[in-house]
Amino acid sequence: MEPITSSVQNRKNRGIFNRMLDGVEKAGNKLPDPVTLFILFAVIVILASHLASVLGVKAVNPATKETVEAVSLLTKEGFQKIMTNMVKNFAEFPPLGLVLVTMIGVGLAEGVGLISALLRKLVLGAPKGIITFSIVFAGLLANMAGDAGFIVLPPIAALVFMSVGRHPIAGMVVAYASVAGGFSANLIVNMLDALLAGFTQSAAEIVDPDFQTNPAMNWYFLAGSCLFFVPLAIWVTEKVVEPRLPEYKGPRMPMDKLSPEEAKGLRYAGAATLVFLLLVAITIVPENGWLRGENGAVITSPFMNSLVPIIMGLFLFPALAYGIATKSIQSDKDIAQEIAKSLGTMGMYMAIAFFAAQFIAYFNWSNLGIIMAISGADLLKGLGLTGLPLLIGFILFCGTLNLFIASASAKWAIVGPVFVPMFMLLGYDPAFTQVAYRIGDSITNPITPMFAYFAILLAGAKKFDKNMGLGSLISVMLPYTIFFGIAWILFFIAWYYLGIPLGPGADIHLNN
Repeated sequence: MEPITSSVQNRKNRGIFNRMLDGVEKAGNKLPDPVTLFILFAVIVILASHLASVLGVKAVNPATKETVEAVSLLTKEGFQKIMTNMVKNFAEFPPLGLVLVTMIGVGLAEGVGLISALLRKLVLGAPKGIITFSIVFAGLLANMAGDAGFIVLPPIAALVFMSVGRHPIAGMVVAYASVAGGFSANLIVNMLDALLAGFTQSAAEIVDPDFQTNPAMNWYFLAGSCLFFVPLAIWVTEKVVEPRLPEYKGPRMPMDKLSPEEAKGLRYAGAATLVFLLLVAITIVPENGWLRGENGAVITSPFMNSLVPIIMGLFLFPALAYGIATKSIQSDKDIAQEIAKSLGTMGMYMAIAFFAAQFIAYFNWSNLGIIMAISGADLLKGLGLTGLPLLIGFILFCGTLNLFIASASAKWAIVGPVFVPMFMLLGYDPAFTQVAYRIGDSITNPITPMFAYFAILLAGAKKFDKNMGLGSLISVMLPYTIFFGIAWILFFIAWYYLGIPLGPGADIHLNN
């Protein structure tokens, strides 16, 4: 298969923007292998932490009023921490368990032929023009499942694109960009809304102890963002990203019509899916359901923390039904072999995950990320900007900060206590500050290497192009960040001047 990297030399001059992406691709592909890169990052953090500690670098955390000092890892205590926590860092790496658990179900479904049959059924009966739309929209809705969307959707999107003769990597990146960038474009209030609202509440109480927030306070804006996000993601994919990719010459998924056995298997799988969903509903729909939270809560409940095993079951049980119906499963040994085979393909990801986990742990231990966030916030405050320019500057600051601290809640816990009170004193509702933060957090999600799932995307892309490098991947993800950023800031400005409420009980300006 022709690697993406070779297409740069063969690509004709198509303007400044494509030349810029070519430069990003060339420069990025000169970087070492991702495993080596994370090792180098870890070494750099160790050295930087020692230098910062020697220089006495520190900052005052606005949330706790405590002084945060740089912690050197190049000491006896630091070395002991590195050595004694190495296994723990890997075992507790957040995406690791999510990926492996989900792959049990997805791998079995793929191994017995369920995914192939289902995709052929959908593709043969659906207009090709809505495929990209379906992937983007599914990416937005996948945010309800939290991080699971990053694991499940990109590989499925790759198979869908491959089945209609389109480049599978294009399917992967549009799915990833839709999930990652779509954290601030959603039709349904989800767990992240509730999580961020809690931090906003505590930050607002610094100025007004009686101020009340709610998880839906950005709902109108987030839902409205879908109106431009979906068509924009489709346009970027079909007009910018796919033209950069060479013709896919790898194996293609056969598009033969379903056999009678496969059709029977899909009926069995459909029935198993309905039964499984009914069982899940029994645990969450009744007020005393076993997966309900305190006082019958749904958003903050064991159900939301159980989405990964539920998603695994959503693939696993239909796969069992399909396999039994089509006789691709004839004994328990077949089940075990298919699961083992799917987990065996995760070797590259496991290698990347081990070293990425160490790097992220060292970065957190050193306090460099927190100090950078606090210092950046102080710098932004000192620029002397006011009103809308300050808010736009805040969006860009959050987008930059997201390149170093991927966790949305961790960043908001640091910068929220600074900017929510500051903007409240300027007359802005905390909901407006939060929505500005969410835009900045979302626009650089597709390209930040600190996002643990970026390593998963790269490992998955290498299955279709073994020469896929970090530069090639960033060059096809960067257009999403650029166009999402421009569109979201313009949408934010328009919303500001129209004065539309951001959500139930949440306006742009405080009602004095």
